Amino acid sequence: MGHDNHHHHLSLCFCDLMRLLWSLLVPCLYLSLILTLVLLLLLLGVRMWLQGRRKTRRAQDDGPAVAFFHPYCNAGGGGERVLWCSLRALMHRYPGVSFVVYTGDQGVTGEQILEGARQRFNITLPRSVTFVFLRHRVLVEASSYPHFTLLGQSAGSMFLGWEALTAFVPDLYVDSMGYAFTLPIFRYLGGCKVASYVHYPTVSTDMLSVVRERNPRFNNADFISRNPILSALKVVYYCCFALLYGLAGSCSDVIMVNSTWTLGHILALWRSPSRTSIVYPPCDIRAFLDVPLEDEDEMEGWEELGREEEDGGGGDRKRHSIVSVGQFRPEKDHQLQIRAFRKLLDRKGDGPGGRESLRLVLIGGCRNQEDEERVLMLRGLCQELGIADHVEFKLNIPFEELKRELVDATIGLHTMWNEHFGIGVVECMAAGTIVLAHKSGGPKLDIVVPYEGRQTGFLADSEDSYAAAMETILSLSPAARLEMRRNARDSVERFSDQEFESCFLAAMEPLMGTLER
Repeated sequence: MGHDNHHHHLSLCFCDLMRLLWSLLVPCLYLSLILTLVLLLLLLGVRMWLQGRRKTRRAQDDGPAVAFFHPYCNAGGGGERVLWCSLRALMHRYPGVSFVVYTGDQGVTGEQILEGARQRFNITLPRSVTFVFLRHRVLVEASSYPHFTLLGQSAGSMFLGWEALTAFVPDLYVDSMGYAFTLPIFRYLGGCKVASYVHYPTVSTDMLSVVRERNPRFNNADFISRNPILSALKVVYYCCFALLYGLAGSCSDVIMVNSTWTLGHILALWRSPSRTSIVYPPCDIRAFLDVPLEDEDEMEGWEELGREEEDGGGGDRKRHSIVSVGQFRPEKDHQLQIRAFRKLLDRKGDGPGGRESLRLVLIGGCRNQEDEERVLMLRGLCQELGIADHVEFKLNIPFEELKRELVDATIGLHTMWNEHFGIGVVECMAAGTIVLAHKSGGPKLDIVVPYEGRQTGFLADSEDSYAAAMETILSLSPAARLEMRRNARDSVERFSDQEFESCFLAAMEPLMGTLER
């Protein structure tokens, strides 16, 4: 009997609990509905306020405005070259449109930024551009988020985008740095047409595979790759982020990507094939194309002349330099270059044309203390492998010295896994070196590909394959190397400024045509 009373008491308690929950559910539903309506009204009010500001601005300026979001426009890299070439092309084609650049650079004026673009890229804009200086660029810097970096930077970009939108409301917004989470803000709150140029997807299926396979890399710490639970949690985090990234990116009316590799990932994530096209970035190949290609038997080069003076003119065998150009960042994988070069030296004898005729030249820039420490680690690796006498480090060298090294080099070396494009590879080919690049990403799919049925370079993906390819290149006759160098140089015309501007204008024309006059 007592047992039955106990069950009866539990049943009553359960019923009372359900009644309580139901009594709370209805008010919660009403409250949620009211809050949703308030939020929608608030967003609608913000949108109307911003559109009112745009109408006022257009009445004053008497014309539409296009704004580029480029927080690091004074950095001087390949992405900045895309920005200035884009502006120059649009200014020439659309004289009635005004242009704005959102930048986070501080301590410089607009005139100084434009002068820097002229000095670095030899690009002068045909008319003025307005700069909107953003004060909170720190929100998109990776150093601000030691953990959950992707999520932190993306959320920060939304706040920075809001600052940009409230400072100036354009008719057409162009994200030229890859901050996809700013796109819905400008489209839905600002009522703008939006376009994007994607250099590199923020998250990719390759990143997911690295974590799933528990493979330690520069973006997958050892303590995570060794722990199956942490690896599983990181996969879930990446998958959720990829979903949000795809939703944000799909807001873009026009999507331009810089390579076939980037195209594949953006199509998988943003799922907008009809609005997506490849626009190869502009590469500064003119300075290298001015140097005539000559047979190696007829040209010793600047470096050879200097060495003959040191040797009293007695050196009569050809020396070969293998040159790598790229910032000393972890993803550039300079360790692979050094270890592969060591294996090449092991394969060569000590006689004429042997290991004493070879040198590896690592050229690059150091962004910060971390990069400088990485260079010290690489120097230590050379000492450890016993090849320090054959390896040179050249940091932050001027362009003329870079040009001289590339022109004199026999091989241009590249080892970054899944490089999205590879401007350095293009520059090596234009300079006349035989390129040996990583068998992945842009170099594999777009750059080191047959041109009119002729070979333009070599690809590799491991220490042994790199060493073997370098040995093959060095064993070619000077005439065979000259033919391949000519093939490579002919192929890089696809990446000129003129080709970029033509493709960029074709992609932007549908949006530019919608701007009201």
